[in-house]
Amino acid sequence: MQDGDFDFHLPPDRIAQHPARPRDAARLLHVATDARHDRAVRDLPLLLRPGDILVANDTRVIPAQLEGNRGEARIGITLDRPLADGTWHALARNARRLRPGNTITFAGGLSATLHRRDPDGGVVLGFDRAGEAFTAALGRAGALALPPYIARPAGPEPADAQDYQTVFASQEGAVAAPTAGLHFSPSLLDALAAAGIRRTTITLHVGAGTFLPLREKSLEEYRLHSERGVISRAAADTINEARAAGGRIVAIGTTSLRLLETSTDEAGRVHPFAADTDIFIRPGHRFRSADLLMTNFHLPRSTLFVLVCAFAGTQRMHDAYAHAIAAGYRFYSYGDATLLERA
Repeated sequence: MQDGDFDFHLPPDRIAQHPARPRDAARLLHVATDARHDRAVRDLPLLLRPGDILVANDTRVIPAQLEGNRGEARIGITLDRPLADGTWHALARNARRLRPGNTITFAGGLSATLHRRDPDGGVVLGFDRAGEAFTAALGRAGALALPPYIARPAGPEPADAQDYQTVFASQEGAVAAPTAGLHFSPSLLDALAAAGIRRTTITLHVGAGTFLPLREKSLEEYRLHSERGVISRAAADTINEARAAGGRIVAIGTTSLRLLETSTDEAGRVHPFAADTDIFIRPGHRFRSADLLMTNFHLPRSTLFVLVCAFAGTQRMHDAYAHAIAAGYRFYSYGDATLLERA
């Protein structure tokens, strides 16, 4: 498989710069095994069955974009992911002269010490505080790291602080939003519950690597970035109970699907999980967990478009995306969504 197999032309005017309002008014392309249907996200209670279970990512986006100083040098930092020892992997700009032991100071008194440079070009930082004190300081010093295709020349707008968080968000740690979850509203969740559709949440802290394009021509040579994931025993039990009762697992977003596939055994049973995952799902992968996937429209030549091709079929997804472009669907983080049935 070559990266060109997952390319397509997207007119720039199809890239959404703001979300639909209300959230569940976004369009939804339902890609069934034998047909396509143009719907709206608020139609989900009609498209799912009683007993199905939604599995959403409850990560919360942090203000991961920081500007600091090492002496007179201005250093740009984008936090990527928390590490198990309490440090942070980050991307750094203008960091050629940074050496282990150097301290970077940020607004509001926040500071970090460079522990090491990583082979992937990133850096590992240890901050001068942790827990709630770190969260509060980051809120004062940082800004949202919006995707590069959302044009904000003057920085994030005030509305982005709410627009770029999902209704499920509770666990601090993501650099980017799990964007399928952006379409849900309290009223839609109430309608789904009234229709007998269950839900639970798991956590995958989305890192800055989610924006990176494929860097190798051959997919077999590609290695995906790691991200921290957690599935509680209660969530695993709830998912397994729903499946045992005949319900379908509906992954809300590629992040939820990646974590489910990491933690599900050959018999289809989901296990508790608390570790990093770097699973790269490509055509040929045998899915063990989700029966349906709700996800936004993804970039050409991206690992996420490769994932949806693996889930629903490469030709079917090329045809679906061509239909979406012709029909005026809105793409990427603030855009419309798809509901995919597994091939």
